[in-house]
Amino acid sequence: MTADEVVLSVDATPVASYVIEPDLDPRHGPRPYLHPVRTLGGTPVTDTLPADHVWHLGASLAVQDVDGTNLWGGRTYVRDAGYTWRDDHGRIAHTDWLHRDADRLAHRLQWRDRSGGVLLTEQRQLTATRLAGVPGAWRLTVDYTLTAPAGSDVHLGSPATNGRPGGAGYGGFFWRCAPTVDPVTFTAEAEGEERVNGSAAPWLAFGGTGPGGGAYTLVFSGLGPGDRWFVRTAMYPGVCVAFAFDRPAVVPAGGSRVGHHRITLVDTLVDRDTAAMLAAAGQDEEGRR
Repeated sequence: MTADEVVLSVDATPVASYVIEPDLDPRHGPRPYLHPVRTLGGTPVTDTLPADHVWHLGASLAVQDVDGTNLWGGRTYVRDAGYTWRDDHGRIAHTDWLHRDADRLAHRLQWRDRSGGVLLTEQRQLTATRLAGVPGAWRLTVDYTLTAPAGSDVHLGSPATNGRPGGAGYGGFFWRCAPTVDPVTFTAEAEGEERVNGSAAPWLAFGGTGPGGGAYTLVFSGLGPGDRWFVRTAMYPGVCVAFAFDRPAVVPAGGSRVGHHRITLVDTLVDRDTAAMLAAAGQDEEGRR
């Protein structure tokens, strides 16, 4: 562990490293990210700097178009021109800690343009808990509030909103999964990348066989108003809570955008009924905290 990295644990078991200030090429969209994230059985379920998309950084918040600044990394999708390398990359920077404990981290951040100007401020909390009543399962809860400056709206866009066809509405809370054999993805009503991509189902499951041969399932829940699932299994394995899947999103001047996402991790492949149970488990307890 380095000075800019902290570890989240469930009881005494380390389950995730949080890289606070990565030393990265600006074109990779430097930002805090979680990697590696592991199941309680030790199977890694995130990837970082993969050769196919080196700007994919474990589990992180990132948007390709924030008022014209690329905070996702890589080439920017330009209407009528396609993906283009531009000098438009910003960074999401840690500014100060609010809380640091083995199972809960909270801090403030700034979403900055290429010149260091502040586009958005953020308050973020990451919590790791064992899921009561479900042996071998733990939950990562990601809470954040993005706030726009008092004087102007902030527009959030994606390649899809900038003209790319094919359901490429990525950008938001993105989880680049570890290399996975026979990946599967499903919701309560649909199965497979083509059917779940772009849906607004209450929960979404992603699983397969991870590095080292360990089976795993991730159950995501917590879409906000207007959010959609962006999912890939064929080109690469990944799941995103997409803020601007098919239309731009706006953080109003002086206002905020709030996110509350839950990811449940288990060391097995599960069926639809079990995934629904995992998505719902613990929500009453969360509401009482």
